[in-house]
Amino acid sequence: MAAPGGGGAYSFSLTTFSPSGKLVQIEHALAAVAGGTTSLGIKATNGVVLATEKKQTSALLDTSVIEKVATICPNIGIVYSGMGPDFRVLVAKARKIAQAYWKVYGEYPPTKVLVQEVAAVMQKATQSGPYGISLLIAGWDDHRNQSLYQVDPSGSYWAWKASAIGKNMVNAKTFLEKRYNDDLSLEDAIHTALLTLKEGFEGQMTPDTIEIGIVTVPTPEQLVVPDGERMKPTFRKLSEEEVKDYLSL
Repeated sequence: MAAPGGGGAYSFSLTTFSPSGKLVQIEHALAAVAGGTTSLGIKATNGVVLATEKKQTSALLDTSVIEKVATICPNIGIVYSGMGPDFRVLVAKARKIAQAYWKVYGEYPPTKVLVQEVAAVMQKATQSGPYGISLLIAGWDDHRNQSLYQVDPSGSYWAWKASAIGKNMVNAKTFLEKRYNDDLSLEDAIHTALLTLKEGFEGQMTPDTIEIGIVTVPTPEQLVVPDGERMKPTFRKLSEEEVKDYLSL
């Protein structure tokens, strides 16, 4: 847009609301999320589970290169529903945030700190073009222990015991509300996650079409970190063999 008075040019972004008070571009972003495959997170007494389906649009597609659950740093993992390219951009930004925190404080960021920073990035994008994804972020830290957060395209975020995003999120949340309890173990949470995905799953659930990440609560021994070393990871993705074993139960 031309500068007033014709003295050169500059550009800026506007956040445009509809007459009803809705932010139109956020409505479109949420529609992209609702059209994405289902992802969910469940907090347990000894960890957190992130699970998602990987939609196989063709038998020729190599699903091994598709990553929907990603590691941000050793204590935090993330999953999404919506637009894959936007996810890759946000994962890169989140990893930079985690590394910057490490350089300053010598430890990985608490989950809530990383969530706030990622939410700020997503909120800033609403001024031009919002990210077409929602995120579930799970982690462990010695401030809040294991935790699960959801971040939406607007930059809003909430802490959850269990939540679902994507195409089947309404039915998935209803299913989780019926089966969730505060005494759920990590093993039970994994089984509950698979049962929840199965409710709206199209086709057969296989290790190629399901991706799972887990946060585990570290033992007292793992919390003792020698000088110059980093804490052992508390987040990891399950291998295809592990997923296969859970599906066979």
